[in-house]
Amino acid sequence: MPHLILLLGLMIPAYFSSYQAENSFSQYWEEHIGLPQPPYWFAAKASPLSLHQMVVFMKLMEENQLASHLHLFCKQANVACSTNVLVKKTNDDTTLPPIAQWNGLKLKYEGLPNETTLSVASQGGLPYFRESMVKEGRSITIPDLRDPLSYKSFLPRPLTSKIPFSFARIKELNKLFGVVDESSMDEYIRDTLEICEKSPIQGEQCTCATSVEDLIDFVAEKIGHHVRIWSTESIEGSYEKVTIGAVKLIHGNLSEPPVLCHSQPFIFQVYYCHIFQKVKIYAVDIHARKKVNHAIMACHYDTSTWNPSHIAFKMLGFGPRLIEVCHWINENGMVWTKTLS
Repeated sequence: MPHLILLLGLMIPAYFSSYQAENSFSQYWEEHIGLPQPPYWFAAKASPLSLHQMVVFMKLMEENQLASHLHLFCKQANVACSTNVLVKKTNDDTTLPPIAQWNGLKLKYEGLPNETTLSVASQGGLPYFRESMVKEGRSITIPDLRDPLSYKSFLPRPLTSKIPFSFARIKELNKLFGVVDESSMDEYIRDTLEICEKSPIQGEQCTCATSVEDLIDFVAEKIGHHVRIWSTESIEGSYEKVTIGAVKLIHGNLSEPPVLCHSQPFIFQVYYCHIFQKVKIYAVDIHARKKVNHAIMACHYDTSTWNPSHIAFKMLGFGPRLIEVCHWINENGMVWTKTLS
């Protein structure tokens, strides 16, 4: 009976929860970031849970009762407890192939298995390339820009603190959210935890932000409160040979490294954010079949500490410190740059 009363209480304030969550996010943003308001697509990632709903779900987690109410939790929190509706919610363009499975490898900044061929690694597009390859009027094949679980929201920080976000506790994590072993979601979870728990390479500062507060705190700590956010407009051009339009340098100060945040495939929204020295950021117009996509490109000018067998060197034919390496910022990814005021 107590749980029934709690769940009824969850459903009554659901109508107001989105408004409350947005206000909570906006307040934290205003207190830590020197911009009037966050981009709409980032604000949309805020948890829709009300304070009351969060408290109830925390109690269910503590009592190991969440599994009995998982459907309600997933619906109200807007998280991806199942991959059953993954294709329906993620792939608006049914002409695109399945989500590229190598996307996670790009974030490891390490080598690929020896048996991996370049044709497999490229997946119909170039995940890494030289700056000279992106010039107005030239053609280039774009890789998969999609976020495998693009629709998911953050969870509130107090709630994520109760979740066993650890590879060592993955069985406990999967049980909590009803994830089946060797399923697509299990694979996503394992890939994300592996990336989040890897040791940073020399010169890299990184974190996995499991809440919007964690992400904002990391950015503010590393580059300050006066920032600007850049993101790729859409997934247009994925798997296409496109023509490059205007290319604009939007961050060229190599002594002020930006923060790059990559959306990770997970049950709820998780970002892998990191800082590398000597990075330039460009805004690039990609002329795709349907329309122009305004994409963001990051170029790393110090690759001296990267693994010699990194996919970029295999594809481009050079080794660490010999070349710059560029890549696109995928769907839901973001780049934070420091501003003067």
